Amino acid sequence: MRRVAALYDIHANLPALEAVLAEAGEADLVVVGGDFSHGPMPAETVDRLRALGERVRFIRGNADRIAVGEGRWKAGRLGAERVEFLAGLPETAAVEIDGLGGVLFCHGSPRSDEEIITAVTPPERLERILAGVSEPVVVCGHTHRQFALRSGTTRVVNAGSVGMPYEGRPGAFWAMLGPDVEHRSTAYDLDAAEAAVRATGFPGADELVDTLRHPAAADDVARHFESLATG
Repeated sequence: MRRVAALYDIHANLPALEAVLAEAGEADLVVVGGDFSHGPMPAETVDRLRALGERVRFIRGNADRIAVGEGRWKAGRLGAERVEFLAGLPETAAVEIDGLGGVLFCHGSPRSDEEIITAVTPPERLERILAGVSEPVVVCGHTHRQFALRSGTTRVVNAGSVGMPYEGRPGAFWAMLGPDVEHRSTAYDLDAAEAAVRATGFPGADELVDTLRHPAAADDVARHFESLATG
């Protein structure tokens, strides 16, 4: 595969997703790295991604796994067929990418969709997480912040969050892979996104809009998540 776009943690933010897809046209494949169905526009986001056909591969994140059990609003929006689709998704995917070799896509870590890897994960903990991984590159998400780490010969990349980033600045954050790894950010109309989110009746609209307009500082979030992982 020549070029692969890694889109993680979309969180059913359709305006952010549309902006990224418009910029990712050169990708031969789009890998959706989990936590895409949980948020204000779940059905619309799932349908938009599935419409990419053979050009898209999915893995399931922890929020996708539990989306239906979190309340009638989400379950009603998704519908039975989409829920069945989510239930059948794998937790990891391996893709051969020109210039990188084998790339393992996971949500949290190769061994759990909830395990946390951050920009400040200590080398000893990272080595344990990657035990048994044969691919030279691992792409993860879950903590909504772009970073790159190394553990021995393994390169670990967080693609960032398209729909709910913790980067200290607004935008949609993702990664393009092949022949190297390129972290990217895409600007989109936050006023229009806010209006679209509020129009859905999403119960968490106020909190989401505040997060989109005033994302948490990346370093603060990394330290917070790492404390959760080791506490």
